[in-house]
Amino acid sequence: MNAGEELISIIVPVYNAGNYIEETIHMVEKQTYRTWELILVDDHSADDSRKIIENYLDRREKEQRDKDSEAGEIRLITKDENEGAARARNTGIDAAKGRYIAFLDADDIWMTDKLEKELAFLKKKEAAFVCTAYEFGDERALGTGKIVHVPEILTYKKALSRTVIFTTTVMLDTAKTGKELIHMPVVKSEDTALWWKLLKNGFDAYGLDEVLAIYRRPAKSLSSNKLEAVRRIWYLYRVQEGLSFWYSAYHFVFWAYRAARRRM
Repeated sequence: MNAGEELISIIVPVYNAGNYIEETIHMVEKQTYRTWELILVDDHSADDSRKIIENYLDRREKEQRDKDSEAGEIRLITKDENEGAARARNTGIDAAKGRYIAFLDADDIWMTDKLEKELAFLKKKEAAFVCTAYEFGDERALGTGKIVHVPEILTYKKALSRTVIFTTTVMLDTAKTGKELIHMPVVKSEDTALWWKLLKNGFDAYGLDEVLAIYRRPAKSLSSNKLEAVRRIWYLYRVQEGLSFWYSAYHFVFWAYRAARRRM
């Protein structure tokens, strides 16, 4: 780690991510910002994710013995039962040593200067909560040209009708938010629920409108997944946020319109 730089804790929930996890670790190691720790939380995967990580860490430890420079710390936390992404991320948050928290999903991609640029942006804005633009990718994480732009600033009211904040692009300053507030609610669409919680507590989200991440998606999107997304957003409006039927319906119309445009 470089002296004078502040530690960023990168939290990755791992569940049956054997096809991607080694690439994910290597991608973090190539970041231009060098002062980080990578916390991998294996959520009782049924595949060989845990074994792949353990083998990678063994090889890495042997390689580092012959190097003079220090590398970022990588930690593996294993769960005895599958508890879902929200609890896995919360476990990572509790274990984090860094002032700054960055979320990364095991199958998504960061540009090599993502951490460096985003932290500089967060400091420039004196913000607690920032996110970036991102691009949809195919199964191989190759960009499709479909880009989701982020507004310069996003408030709670604006966020209710647009889900532009992508988990893999978020960075938080725990010196301002504390750790308790950034625990993800244990509900479906837990990430959106967390962003709304932060926004309601006065932490506006500042958007760096530069593509620094790629969201890997399968070639085909099932209609059942779209229906599930509708159910989730409606649940968040009515139950999680306690909004009235008509206020929920108002925001839902704009959410559905923007979601459809984003995927066209």
